[in-house]
Amino acid sequence: MTPACPDTVIAETRAWVRRAVIGLNLCPFARAVDVKDRMRYIVSDSTDPALILEQMLAEFALLAETPADEIETTLLILTGTFTDFLDFNDFLEQAERRLRRAGLEGEFQIASFHPAYQFAGTEPDDIGNATNRSPWPTLHLLRESSIDRAVASMENPDSIYEENIGTMQRLGAEGWAALRAQCRKDAEDGA
Repeated sequence: MTPACPDTVIAETRAWVRRAVIGLNLCPFARAVDVKDRMRYIVSDSTDPALILEQMLAEFALLAETPADEIETTLLILTGTFTDFLDFNDFLEQAERRLRRAGLEGEFQIASFHPAYQFAGTEPDDIGNATNRSPWPTLHLLRESSIDRAVASMENPDSIYEENIGTMQRLGAEGWAALRAQCRKDAEDGA
């Protein structure tokens, strides 16, 4: 993995959040968090999974001691390792175990994103996988209370997944590639 400038990594990830996650409405809860500037972006260039787990726990501690109206959620962006999705997926199991051992299950949860994300039972080129494809391997650290509030405000939260797949199918592989290219351009332009 090529070393990346943290500012560029954050800019590209922020562009992805705004153009894909919010722009395509893949997460109907993300817009308010972004508009209110309550999303924290942290870059880890560590190649050591144990250190990344410690960074994750430190971010959970920060979230626990910071009011949600200051920091709602954190994106921990991993640039030093986990280029292979299967390795990242294995690491995610470790992260979930660490969350439970720290007694944080029920208070926080982890969502995962990866450039080569692949849902179980799909082919690598299935466009539906793009709903969880980010510029870099990323752990999204979420407050359970925030998720509960957001879900309670929706008429049919179970429809999100199906709607996202439909959105990606309408966008298609060419549209997704164009969107990713625009995110990189946004980051380069400092948008």
